[in-house]
Amino acid sequence: MIETKRLILRQWKESDFEPFITMGLDQDVMQFFPNLLTPQESLNLIQKISSLIHEKGWGFWAVELKETHQFIGFIGLHSQPEQFDFSPCVEIGWRLSKEFWKQGYATEGAKAVLDYGFNILNLDKIVSFTATINTPSQAVMERLGMQKVKNFEHPKVPLHHELREHVLYEITNAYSSKS
Repeated sequence: MIETKRLILRQWKESDFEPFITMGLDQDVMQFFPNLLTPQESLNLIQKISSLIHEKGWGFWAVELKETHQFIGFIGLHSQPEQFDFSPCVEIGWRLSKEFWKQGYATEGAKAVLDYGFNILNLDKIVSFTATINTPSQAVMERLGMQKVKNFEHPKVPLHHELREHVLYEITNAYSSKS
């Protein structure tokens, strides 16, 4: 579990399922993904994410507001061992319910996750990527101090799809002794 001033990042629980299913069916939340998620796809994703957290101790944690304990989405780390030409890598990512956008939650939670990645997991570098048209997420990446590295075509997005072109950002651990 990770705590910030306003957030708790934790393992998923059953009460998160319905609000996450709702997020997966929301056109605004899913606008930078090729498809909405069916309820079953959302449940499968929760199962996969939750299993990875159980196995590794980290992953895309469920996020709740500290004050109300309301689930608002996820923020965390995910290993990408082979999917990209820049793999292996660990990515930081987030997805929040739209009523919690533009309140600094993604940045606040992601800063704590970067701290965890660098100081607990001793990672040398953390990446993030999104569709080039997803300027809100790129703004979060820049607020985190991440640097744009390159544009690339996402291998799982269909050819000629408006979301195929992605941008890669990265941040390195300033305290890493490795080069």
